[in-house]
Order: sequence, then structure tokens, then C-alpha cells
Amino acid sequence: MPKFQIGSQFQESGFAILPQLLTESEIAALLRCIEESPAGGPNFRRSQDVFAIRNLLGEIPALGALLDTAALRELLGELFPSGCHLTKAIYFDKPAGSNWLVAWHQDLMINVKHRADVPGFGPWTAKAGWVAVQPLMEVLENTVTVRLHLDDCDATNGALKVVPGSHRRGVVPAETIAGHTATATVCAVPAGGAMLMKPLLLHASNRSTSDRPRRVIHLEFSAQELPAGLAWRERQAWA
Repeated sequence: MPKFQIGSQFQESGFAILPQLLTESEIAALLRCIEESPAGGPNFRRSQDVFAIRNLLGEIPALGALLDTAALRELLGELFPSGCHLTKAIYFDKPAGSNWLVAWHQDLMINVKHRADVPGFGPWTAKAGWVAVQPLMEVLENTVTVRLHLDDCDATNGALKVVPGSHRRGVVPAETIAGHTATATVCAVPAGGAMLMKPLLLHASNRSTSDRPRRVIHLEFSAQELPAGLAWRERQAWA
């Protein structure tokens, strides 16, 4: 029997919370690896309110082996029985008392190596050497985000708020998002736990009112292959 038993509830609600995916020693090793790495370059963003690292495994390759745990492999095996690959990895640190908030949105863009005129892909953005595009709906529908929590996280220190089932509405026009948030719920996750999320799920987070940090490793996985001419920028084989 599958260990995690994600099942149909995840498909219906668009998110799930797993109370334990990392052990205390695994958390400590991940934090040590991040803290001991040189923090410089355009993929690092550091301010009073946020510390973030884009292309996380490209910047800190040693994290790959630490993240490749038996538990994560088993989870991915349940989510993607035919195998999958990593498509994006980001580290988010919302420090204690951070004034950083994230407005309601969907994760609509993927990072690719180069721009190519492919039907169904667009609009495009390019910033700081990165190329991103909104892909075909089937790409977003077959992607799963795994947010690994390195600290206890609740409403006081920036836990995500989500609108259950909103991923089934397709792309929600920005001007109508506010009308969909009445049923929002806060996703509290303990240290070592994981939050699973569909990219099309409406989500947001408040400012922190706590003296506790909120450190998260955000991983996106897909079994989807991009059409000829396009390639995932951060693709790494996984399960």
C-alpha cells in the first residue's frame, strides 16, 4: 500500500499537507549546506524582508544529494508512477517580522533555456538573463509543487493561504481573483513537513507577525516533455 496515499482529495482540492517528509537531521543538513554556501550572484536576493535563491540546485549542487531522500522518492513515485523530472527549485526565507507579503496569484510561468515560437506558448518574459513563458495548460496541469518546510509554519509567520479547488478553474483573470478568495484556508505545516500544490491553485501569504523564520525549499516536478524547440532551464532527472 502506498505510504502517502495522496489520492483523489489532492486532485480535487489542489493541495495536500504531509506532516513529516524530512527528519530533524535531514533538515539540519539542508540548512547547513545553504548557510555555508557563498551567497552572491544574480540568483541570490537578500533584503531585510526576504532571502531567496533561484536555480537552487544550480547554485548549490550539493543540495541535490541531500534532497534525494527515500521519502521524497516514494512520494514522487506515487505522484508520477511513470517517473518525473525536476523543473524548478527555489529557496525562500521569510525572516522573523518580515513585511514581505505575496498577493493572490497562480504560478503560470515556467523557466526555459531559450525563446522559441511554439503554438500555445505565451506570453513570454525575459529578466536578468532568465526566459519564462506561460505554457500549454496541460503542462501546468501535470506539474506538482512540493514545498519542503524547514521551520514550523503557521498564519503568524507567513504560511500559504490557498483557495481549495481553484486549480480547476483554469487561468483566472487577475481582475476577478479577489472574488474567488472567500473560501481561502491557511496551510500550517510543521518543520519537516511538506505542502503539495498544483501550480494553478490560487495562493498568497501574509506578512510575518512572529519572531520565527519561515524557510522553505520550493521544488516543481513534472512528467511532461516540452515540444521541440523548448527545454526546461533547470531540468534534472529525479524519480
